[in-house]
Amino acid sequence: MSNLYQKTILSHPFLTIILLLSIFSFFSFHTQNFKLDASADSLLLEGDKDLEAFREMSSRFKTQDILIITYSVKDSLFTDEVFKHITQLKTELDKMQRIDSVMTLLNIPLLKSADISLADMATNVQNLSKPNIDRKRAKDELMNSPIFKDLIISSDGKTTAILINLANDEKFTQLRQQRDDLSQKFRNKTITPTEQQTLNKLIEEYSIYADKLATLRHQDIENIRHIIQQNPGQAEIHLGGVAMIADDMISYIKSDLIVFGVGVLLFIIATLAIIFRSLQWVILPLMSCFFSAILMIGILGYLDWSVTVISSNVISLMLIITLSMNIHLAVRYRQLCRDFSDLDQQQLVMETVNKMVRPCLYTALTTIIAFMSLVTSGIKPVIDFGWMMTIGLSVTFITSFTLFPAILMLRKKSVVTQTEEKELPLVHVLASITKHHGNKVIATATLLAIITAVGISQLRVENSFIDYFSKDTEIYKGMKIIDNKLGGTTPLDIVINFNPVTPETTPTTAKTTPSPEITNSEQIINDNTDEDMVLDDELGDDELGDDELGDDELGDDILEDDEFAEEELTSSTSKSTDETSYWFTNEKIEKIKVIHDYFDNLPEIGKVLSLASSIRVGEDFNDGKAFDTFELGMLYGLLPQEIKESLIVPYISIEHNQSRISLRVIDSLPDLRRKELLNKINYDLTHKLKLAPNEIVVTGMLVMYNNMLQSLFTSQILTLGFVMLGIALMFLVLFKSFTLSFIGLLPNLLAACIVLGIMGLADIPLDMMTITIAAITIGIAVDNGIHYIYRFREEFAKNNDYLKTLDICHANIGKAVFYTSITIIFGFSILSLSNFIPTILFGLLTALAMFIALLAALTLLPRLILLIKPF
Repeated sequence: MSNLYQKTILSHPFLTIILLLSIFSFFSFHTQNFKLDASADSLLLEGDKDLEAFREMSSRFKTQDILIITYSVKDSLFTDEVFKHITQLKTELDKMQRIDSVMTLLNIPLLKSADISLADMATNVQNLSKPNIDRKRAKDELMNSPIFKDLIISSDGKTTAILINLANDEKFTQLRQQRDDLSQKFRNKTITPTEQQTLNKLIEEYSIYADKLATLRHQDIENIRHIIQQNPGQAEIHLGGVAMIADDMISYIKSDLIVFGVGVLLFIIATLAIIFRSLQWVILPLMSCFFSAILMIGILGYLDWSVTVISSNVISLMLIITLSMNIHLAVRYRQLCRDFSDLDQQQLVMETVNKMVRPCLYTALTTIIAFMSLVTSGIKPVIDFGWMMTIGLSVTFITSFTLFPAILMLRKKSVVTQTEEKELPLVHVLASITKHHGNKVIATATLLAIITAVGISQLRVENSFIDYFSKDTEIYKGMKIIDNKLGGTTPLDIVINFNPVTPETTPTTAKTTPSPEITNSEQIINDNTDEDMVLDDELGDDELGDDELGDDELGDDILEDDEFAEEELTSSTSKSTDETSYWFTNEKIEKIKVIHDYFDNLPEIGKVLSLASSIRVGEDFNDGKAFDTFELGMLYGLLPQEIKESLIVPYISIEHNQSRISLRVIDSLPDLRRKELLNKINYDLTHKLKLAPNEIVVTGMLVMYNNMLQSLFTSQILTLGFVMLGIALMFLVLFKSFTLSFIGLLPNLLAACIVLGIMGLADIPLDMMTITIAAITIGIAVDNGIHYIYRFREEFAKNNDYLKTLDICHANIGKAVFYTSITIIFGFSILSLSNFIPTILFGLLTALAMFIALLAALTLLPRLILLIKPF
């Protein structure tokens, strides 16, 4: 193999570079296809039964994306100036082509503020835009409304929401539906070859069309922001909603890529200049880093592989790891130049490659194993991140052992003297500590392991969206206002089955009787249950859109979704008058009220909307008295269609004998534990409220995202063992020793666990990025152990003296380990410049883990070698 390598790359370096440049040119052309993806469904758990069921329900309805403008004043909203300003904003917004409708404080239906009957309201719905409305009475009605208080208007009367209903794109909806249907067949392994070809075409067509719509959506959002800026008034105004979050996230990713790229580039130049103090040793590794980074971007473009929030740091990580590998090669080459000055350039380069190829190969493979563990997560962007880094590390290794040696061969042999080698006092200090205070090193490591175990036991997985963004971002400001003043950000839905399917009774409305294994959401589908609860056209619209005021509450509950209302209304009116009237029984209403009030009394829950909200508005007309069954049926028949569509239809399904309660969780509560809240809700509904498990379905964005994080946590705990086993096997193959495998793994495992323990003790929750720290840290930090042990074995064979070998290794490979570790530490620290909090935490905590791994590699690792004497 070495002869072949010498005869090809080293003997023909110019041709090697020409070939590499040809490959580089090909993939450079495809860098123009490099894409970013910040869609909400990229953060969901593929294969989750609740998600699949939710998507199936969502596909039945054509709902609209919503943007939300929060409008806050210092005094009162009910002034001529505020009304005029809101009207101006609405007028400008109505002119935009892709906006379907705009709902403001001025056109919500009022029931009590005008002295007209319900019958008259059928043709003349009253609102604040009408000149005959008494503002004082209207304010009193809205501020005390079970429906609109803390939903459209805050309880202090100083904040309201302007809701922008974005027009649907029929082609996009059809493409997505066709793609999802065939994707489901693919997951179920029932897809035919013809359908597979169709699916491949649909995926490509959908991707192209989605990019086109994303560009248009970005233009719309910028236009809306321009309208807000042109009409500032005296209010504090923020834009929110799923579309804005997705669009802003793309901007964040672009910004991060630029900041990380420039930051890492400057860092690489500074690092190389400090280490080698020579221009050629700055340029040579820099060329290798540039080559591998552009090649990787081109590969992503060629494969039509979008970068997401999670994988946005893939290029930065590649640059850091490429630099690390090149530093190892450069340090070894310079050492050989110093120690064997009589060798010619080809012999020196060949010897460098021979000495470094095995440890570098195994370090690359161990890091690949770590990133491959992410593939088992079931979450598409995490899986993609794992595959991207696998390809990136392969590119890094190949580049380092082709381009770097080929360029060296075109240069003259370097002349390196002992005086030119910069001493590192810290490395010598660590060597001295290892030799003279070895027992203290072992004791310290043991104590840290105990403390770490305590910290790890306190780790928790959380999913607070608002905490993912910096406080100065528009996303954070908008979500904070909605959370504090408009009823909470994170949506949760409860569906009540009044005639649930059981093995004993099978209603005529049920398609199938679900088995005990079927999830809540699946049972909804199987029972043809509440189609009214569908919040958005896909989880991408529901999951992150609803976190801003709940697109479900304000999109389906307040805004008039004509197609939705017509379908439900047609279904309702097709039944007999008696059947419709007698659906509204006191037993059902009482059950809805009890469940509604239970959630209203939970401190974690903000706004609660259900049929009970509208019933209580009606009871105000009845002097506070409850309606009987006949009166409820009559009231339902008398309600104006517009009010019925917005206040009743979204919460009941007469055909399927169900009702829906919409909740929003106050996401910014400091002691909120979302998993525990879901467990408490499920327990209380079945044990305290005595409801059968199949009477209640708990669903929504909080459930789906919690499923994703819990799945990721479980998979990472399980795959951590896989990572350890894989790395241990690599050690066994490389060193052919169980003892050396243990010695090499222990310091790196300790480093990863210490960081997890610190997170637990500091109450830093695991999220979609920090949850991967342990596997990645072990995969990268183990490189230190491989290089150190490999060099220790080589030097020990020459002098057969452990202490002397330790000094030699610290002076040589110890220096390289120090340089590469510092490079990785500062490289990860650059991620702290991001606007995305999980990225910041990931960067800083991984940098901390690498620092601990560096200390362990130069103290605990050599101490274990001296103690066990494995050679």
